Amino acid sequence: MIMTFLWILGVTFRFASYYGDHMVLQKKPAGAVVWGYGEAGANVTVSLSKDSKVIMKKMAPVEEHSETWKVVLAPMEHGGPYSVIAEQHSREEPKNLTLRDIYFGDIWLCSGQSNMEMTVSQIINASKELSEASLYPYVRVFTASLIQSEVELQDLAKIDLEWSIPTAENLGHGNFSYFSAVCWLFGRHLYETLRYPIGLVESSWGGTCIEAWSSGRVLQECGGVPKRMEFLLPTLLSGPKMPSVLWNAMIHPLLNMSLTGVIWYQGESNAFMNPDLYNCTFPALIADWRRAFHAGSDGQTQLLFPFGFVQDRDDRFPRIRWHQTADYGYAPNKRMPNTFMAVAVDLCDEHSRYGSIHPRDKQNVAYRLHLGARAVAYGERGLVFQGPYPTKVVVDGARGLINVTYGQELLLLLMHDHIFEVRSSSCCTLEPCQWVPAPMVSASSHTVTLSSPGCRDAVTRLRYMWAEWPCEYRQCPLYNKHLLPAPPFVIDSALKTARAGRETALAPPHL
Repeated sequence: MIMTFLWILGVTFRFASYYGDHMVLQKKPAGAVVWGYGEAGANVTVSLSKDSKVIMKKMAPVEEHSETWKVVLAPMEHGGPYSVIAEQHSREEPKNLTLRDIYFGDIWLCSGQSNMEMTVSQIINASKELSEASLYPYVRVFTASLIQSEVELQDLAKIDLEWSIPTAENLGHGNFSYFSAVCWLFGRHLYETLRYPIGLVESSWGGTCIEAWSSGRVLQECGGVPKRMEFLLPTLLSGPKMPSVLWNAMIHPLLNMSLTGVIWYQGESNAFMNPDLYNCTFPALIADWRRAFHAGSDGQTQLLFPFGFVQDRDDRFPRIRWHQTADYGYAPNKRMPNTFMAVAVDLCDEHSRYGSIHPRDKQNVAYRLHLGARAVAYGERGLVFQGPYPTKVVVDGARGLINVTYGQELLLLLMHDHIFEVRSSSCCTLEPCQWVPAPMVSASSHTVTLSSPGCRDAVTRLRYMWAEWPCEYRQCPLYNKHLLPAPPFVIDSALKTARAGRETALAPPHL
């Protein structure tokens, strides 16, 4: 275990907190940013060397107001090992710092709440996963400590795990500590595909709402939040209850870093806090983080860097799943470009020793995330990375049937009587208008046929898997041939009444 406490008692010549031996720097096309602290007015030369041969040199002044220096290295091919040497030139004797065993590759930031925090020792087949850590020496790991701040910090105040080569000890240090199982397995899958170094930076905190990870800009865009959220949240939410405090302390310090992308696993806590704002706060957070990392890295991190997320299988409020997609049902979409989603609604774990909110199958979560990264971040053509989504819904009022057509070939695991539901505002006996089951009656390669109960001519809304616990483990009705589940959806439309011998098409939104 490596614990580093960075109490700054005065400016000394040093690298910023998250630079260290064994780290991964971002490879081309980006230039890696290297920064640190020094004596105001001095100059700092940063050299990159391999096998004692200097490959490049960059010089930067130490800024007067911040007493920091920053250089952007020329874009490098993946590989290593390299050494990074920083030398300060001042009136005093020159000072040197050296980072060793440095590799160039892709850096991914992993953030969110407790399902991102769950370590490799907490998941299914943990012993096997931990025993294989040594097979991946070029997947390097780093974990920020749990710190909150009411002001934006320039650097991390504390680190739980310095840059490390993976071992069973540092991947399974304890419960909800380090290292993130989803982050690790995601990076491992990427390494197996790309065959070059991957750097994983974990910055997550259990029991936290998205508002804590959001800057003031995001909160303003989405209508703002109270200065203090503490009294609005149930006591079971253990994380910080002030807005922006994790953005300030655990994200803002990382902005100078050049990176490839982000993966995000959060949403459970917002089932209790502003759930119907999530379709604003989440897209706004993505856009804000992108602008901030692009600016902080002097333009080296892409302005629209890839952002992956897990569609939660939270068993309390199904609408959070919908809002995670900005109410589109799939990703990427117009409000969330260059994103990808891992659907986890079928990965329930009723008997998890950490509570059903913490399912232990993180292997499938990470695998589905990495498929999205390969398609969206790395442009792998023809790769199917998400489950089937409807392209057309036809209501046949005369026969009392609804035909739901999907854009992918379907794998039907089972028939279900109530996983599809319909509603009609013009044919209600109760207010508010109730959803009623639409039993599955047949299925073909691309189409599921439902029975339309009662009020057959007036169906105006249709939804799928809109339940607290929609199916058992990997037993939802619909998958594709790659075993990726069809995601939940809800379709709203002002349907005209269907007459005998006619069909009325209900097109899903935004397709």
